[in-house]
Amino acid sequence: MSYAEDPYIFSTDTLPSDRRFLPPLANGLLGWRVYDNIMHMGGVYNGEGGRCHRADVPCPLNVEVEMDGPAQHTYCLDTHTGIFTHSLSSARAKVSQSLYSHRYYTNLMVMEILLVREGTSEEPITVNLVSSFTPQSKDIVFDSCPDYKGGSHIQGKVATAEFPGGSCPTVHLIWTPKPPTLTLLPEQRQARWAFILVAANSLETAEANYDKGLDLIATGDLRPSHEKAWKELWLESTAEVVGSETLCKALIGCMFYLLSAFPSIHDTSSSFGGVSPGGLSNGGDGQDYWGHIFWDQDIWMYPGIALFYPKLARSVLEYRVGTIEGAKDNAQKQGFKGLKFPWESAVSGREVCPEDIYGQQEIHINGDVTLAFQHYLYLTEDVSMFAEGRGSEVIYGVADYWVSRASWNPEDKKYHLLGVMPPDEYYYNVDNSVYTNTVAKFSLQFAVDLADLLQHPAPEEWQEVAQNLKIPFEEETQYHPEFDGYVKGHPVKQADTVMLGYPLGLPMTPEIRRNDLEAYEPVTDPNGPAMTWGMFAIGWLELGEAEKAQHLLDKCYKNIQGPFQVWSESSDGSGAVNFLTGMGGFLQAVLFGYTGFRVQKECLAFSPLLPEGISELCIRGVNYLGSQMDWLLRKDEVCIVLREKASTKSCDLQLVLKASGTKIPLTPGKAVTFPRESGCVCKLASAYSCWPL
Repeated sequence: MSYAEDPYIFSTDTLPSDRRFLPPLANGLLGWRVYDNIMHMGGVYNGEGGRCHRADVPCPLNVEVEMDGPAQHTYCLDTHTGIFTHSLSSARAKVSQSLYSHRYYTNLMVMEILLVREGTSEEPITVNLVSSFTPQSKDIVFDSCPDYKGGSHIQGKVATAEFPGGSCPTVHLIWTPKPPTLTLLPEQRQARWAFILVAANSLETAEANYDKGLDLIATGDLRPSHEKAWKELWLESTAEVVGSETLCKALIGCMFYLLSAFPSIHDTSSSFGGVSPGGLSNGGDGQDYWGHIFWDQDIWMYPGIALFYPKLARSVLEYRVGTIEGAKDNAQKQGFKGLKFPWESAVSGREVCPEDIYGQQEIHINGDVTLAFQHYLYLTEDVSMFAEGRGSEVIYGVADYWVSRASWNPEDKKYHLLGVMPPDEYYYNVDNSVYTNTVAKFSLQFAVDLADLLQHPAPEEWQEVAQNLKIPFEEETQYHPEFDGYVKGHPVKQADTVMLGYPLGLPMTPEIRRNDLEAYEPVTDPNGPAMTWGMFAIGWLELGEAEKAQHLLDKCYKNIQGPFQVWSESSDGSGAVNFLTGMGGFLQAVLFGYTGFRVQKECLAFSPLLPEGISELCIRGVNYLGSQMDWLLRKDEVCIVLREKASTKSCDLQLVLKASGTKIPLTPGKAVTFPRESGCVCKLASAYSCWPL
């Protein structure tokens, strides 16, 4: 298959004029935009409080290859393997420069150069390696260290801790020195060179990884071990469509860049630093939200990953567990009990938003965090995450916060949440944001359920506040106002109230769902953030309006800045770059919209619907209760294949069709095909459940 035919390969003859849209290469620990002077390392920030940002780390792989004389250039990102290649061809030679962040050994970044003689010439052939690299950073004061096994070595600490008394991370860099030129000798037909870079927080880790890199070069396993790790990832998840090459490439790009932001599935360190809106390649001082972690991670990026990768989903939850002490400090500073997760988070969990109002008022973040934990439990029944893994502390701490934050109103005999900012940030200091109150209600109810499951005594106030928390609703017009006093028709920034149906799952009639969509779609800022239209699309798909949904989803293509499928936050190319939040919303529109997947306490529900022009949707690797399923959706039928069991923890599953009530056991390796209709996948009646009967 040629480059042009393979949707996983993004290629071009010319680089984008705006270098922000060069492809990011990341592996969950290290992130770098191709040809940039700087890179970033997960969990390494500089600056106190609102000045905290990802620390710029100089990147020795900032190298461009040049040939003397005219040459034909090709630039290619192969998402099968996560390798970016620049190829130059002339009458005398062909040179390929390959760059990648190693997917398995995540402290490693690599540049490989292959020089091949063309024709019969026996002259030496030389290429130039051009770089503006300097071993300096405005965030880290580096000192030179003795070379290590031929590698240059510098080390330094970030200048300022995240909070007074906090630690300043150390960074060690060891890399293969780069000569100014490489030469193919007269007797050689081809030659290869490998250059490695190691970044680590300790000398021991840096030296061990540099040793490993040298070993991999010596055994010829440097690139194969990286490619194998990417192959393993793609075997766990695929989302492909037939009927739209544009959509197929967009889905692949979204999944690739999101996976690049997560750790290796083999990582056992539990030191994942979370996912910021622009990923690891972005987030320096004043750029791309400073590399902070928002609700974007838990609501927008997480669901599309959790559907396939329980281990990676757990890493997100472990990141939040690691910030419990900071969240406790935030709540105390606000005068409340429990945990208040920061609107913007770095390492400690203390609030690092540059503007106080967001940390004070955009409190829906607490419910967004607990929703991710809830979905994880429903998808996996992994109770250990909540017991030994301290997930229960998160859920109970958030419940305590809601109880102390809510105010009783004697007039309507309801609890109110006053003085908040909804997801729609055009408004602030409002009362009873319908999204905030709904997500608070559900997180309180989940706390009660979890306490029952873990046999933990739950305060009566959790259930009391959950049952009596005001959910704004206008009986006359049968729609949900965004907050108390919202004037229907006033502009909104982004998806807000429409998220009550999905992802929150607030029960409502189709009439109310339609009224909400019709009320907010015309007044939503057309230049707002990219993830918005995916939520509207899911709403219309719920109502069977596939073409309306597709029209809204098509708007997202304006945010994809080709040729490497890199997203911008806004459709005009402005805002955050490599905008993973938008990619996550887009992915959800397909993974949860076209399929109708809903993660529920007792089942994985589905209600498939494809728009005109899409004849097939293939989703492989859906991971539910320890089993993996491959789904093929067509216009009029659905096929499910349960994969051969790779886990002893998986349980027996069945398919239940809604209209007929038909129950079909799912047998590994055996395809089950049925006419398109709603239903669910759940346990066989005899299977064990973690939930008490």
